[in-house]
Amino acid sequence: MGQNIDDYKKVITGKMIADTHTEVLAKRVLEGLEKRNMKGYFCQTVEEANELILSLIPEGNSVSWGGSMTIRDMGLTKLIKESGKYNVMDRDEAGSTEEMREIQRQALLCDTYITGTNAMTDDGALVNIDGLGNRLAAICYGPKQVIVVTGINKVMHSEEAAVERARNVAAPINIHRFSANVTPCKKTGKCGNCIGEGCICRQVLITRMSMIPDRIKVVLINDSLGF
Repeated sequence: MGQNIDDYKKVITGKMIADTHTEVLAKRVLEGLEKRNMKGYFCQTVEEANELILSLIPEGNSVSWGGSMTIRDMGLTKLIKESGKYNVMDRDEAGSTEEMREIQRQALLCDTYITGTNAMTDDGALVNIDGLGNRLAAICYGPKQVIVVTGINKVMHSEEAAVERARNVAAPINIHRFSANVTPCKKTGKCGNCIGEGCICRQVLITRMSMIPDRIKVVLINDSLGF
């Protein structure tokens, strides 16, 4: 049997409430970013976000990115490389660890650097955790423009909650990308505050403000992306 009219109304009302909540949250994030000297954008879909991001990168720019799975899963890195419009420094094409480290070092002086974020607050602060710290270094200083791409699932209601997400959601999932790393979070699924050889949580960065207005651009997408 199909839904009766009363059930149908409930479904529509629920969707409308969810949409309204998302719009309110996105507006709060964008206003928070503006106060922090960062430029915010809100996109309903991945396709819309990809189109926007490509429009933000001037032709001829040197472009690089961090280890974000979000931008790879979106197909963004593929679009950038296939466009033929940019000088791409792609760490994924490195033939050795030494070559990858050199690309990461050179990326700190690129025109546009693209990254995800482990978490952010609903008033615009970014929270990221790294092992090597190259991604955090690029966010802080170096590239002329930094584009941060994130799903709305990573927006938390406090700085403490954002750090908690980075340490106990993002890192325990991310560690499984590194087969040789054996850490407490890999075994238990939660942060063990380790300082062992395989630790990927060696650097913690909270980006409260950008010194250079609009250098950091945050593209928030109405979707659950990354981890």
